[in-house]
Amino acid sequence: MSFLKTIEQNPSFAPKKSSALPERLISGDPQFKSWPQDADMDGRINTGVWEATAGVTHSIKADIYEFCYLLAGNIELTPKGGEPVTYVAGDSFVLKPGWVGIWKTIETVRKIYVTVT
Repeated sequence: MSFLKTIEQNPSFAPKKSSALPERLISGDPQFKSWPQDADMDGRINTGVWEATAGVTHSIKADIYEFCYLLAGNIELTPKGGEPVTYVAGDSFVLKPGWVGIWKTIETVRKIYVTVT
C-alpha cells in the first residue's frame, strides 16, 4: 500500500459519465464526468476529479462531507434559506453533512474532490 497518491487534474483514463437525476434537475441539461482516483478506509474516503456542464440542480449531501478545489469554471451555491455564494477556479470550499441547496454551474466546472462518509 502506498501512502502517497498524486491526483491527476487531467486524467488520462476514461471518465464515468452521468446526468442529473430527474428529481434533482431544476434547469438545463448538466452532464457529469468523474474520474475516481483513490479510495481508502473501506471506501469511506474517496478522491478524484469531477466535471459538470452548465445547469441547475438540487444538491443534497446527507451524511457526506466533501472538500472541493475548483480547477476550472464558475458555480453558484445557494444554501437552503441562504444567499448565493459564487466560486471560481482556484477557490475551495467544504459541503458538510446535512448540506441542502442549489448548485448552479454557470460555466463548465472541474474540481478535485475528497469525500468522507
